[in-house]
Amino acid sequence: MTRTRISLAVALLAAAALLAGALPEQETAVPATASRLTLAQAWPHAARADLRDLGLEPLLFLDATTAAGTVDDGAHTRLVVGERELRRLPADARFDNLTMAGRDLLWTETAEDGRTEIWTARPRGGTAPRRLTADTGNILLYGNQYDLVVAEGRVHWAAADGDASTEIRSVPLAGGTVRATVEKGQWALSAWPWLTDDVGGQAGEIRLRNMKTGAEQRVTAGAAEWTMCSPAWCRVMVMSGDGLARIDLMRPDGSQRHRIAGPGTQAAVNDVAVLDRFEVLSEPRPDSDLTGTAGLIVHDVRAGRTVHLTVAADLAASRDGMLWWSTGDREATVWHTLDLRTV
Repeated sequence: MTRTRISLAVALLAAAALLAGALPEQETAVPATASRLTLAQAWPHAARADLRDLGLEPLLFLDATTAAGTVDDGAHTRLVVGERELRRLPADARFDNLTMAGRDLLWTETAEDGRTEIWTARPRGGTAPRRLTADTGNILLYGNQYDLVVAEGRVHWAAADGDASTEIRSVPLAGGTVRATVEKGQWALSAWPWLTDDVGGQAGEIRLRNMKTGAEQRVTAGAAEWTMCSPAWCRVMVMSGDGLARIDLMRPDGSQRHRIAGPGTQAAVNDVAVLDRFEVLSEPRPDSDLTGTAGLIVHDVRAGRTVHLTVAADLAASRDGMLWWSTGDREATVWHTLDLRTV
């Protein structure tokens, strides 16, 4: 899951500002006449909901109304789907990286001593949770949708293997022996079967490597640019001496570059172009430092338009094609969901 308190500036922007110099020429601008529709206007038939009193901290929405998340009762942290408790751990442990694979829910459990295991259950099937593996190595978790990648009947993850190489580990969804392959260099998983050496947005060159073919795509950013890439799209944050000047999207080969947002806009979630189509952005307001909230918008790459979601979101997150955000306060929090798969 990618979850961000969207009113806070992304830390990488401050670092990127140090790199700022002359801006490259903008290749394609958003038309000045581009209209901004509301969610109801743009996607009237999309599955969505406004939910109060969830009773848990959501880590994933299976659909617009079914939340999976944690409940902390002081002594324990419980993993809950709807009203069903799946697992209970000591309060100092944590659940992370929830994702669905068909009818199976997968997640990581990390104990106080840092040991991480991978578990699975059928949230709607009533079967007892089972551990897939405790042999996770020095697992690398970056807080994005690719920390656990399910493909070809296996769940895959990256693990540190010194400074010169990375292990790509996997275990069958049915359970069994962990298989590991070593990739030279420092890598993170991306959309299967790709790896990236960019784990948080960076200046300079980014490499994408296809594990099956060995093919590499090299993405070069300008001196005043901070870039994060998936195999489909790259988010380019173009800096000036005053901070962020604009946000562009482009293909990893540099083609189809176009501006999607201007100064003051931030990435609301880490994942680039959710479902290879939706770039989720926040727009801080003059009172954002005081309120901790910001506007939330989605740029639809396919339609070439930006859709307004709310003027005052607190938290935003995405995983498995679901987008959700909160409004209100701790006493009256409302969780809003949008199933981008139904747009």
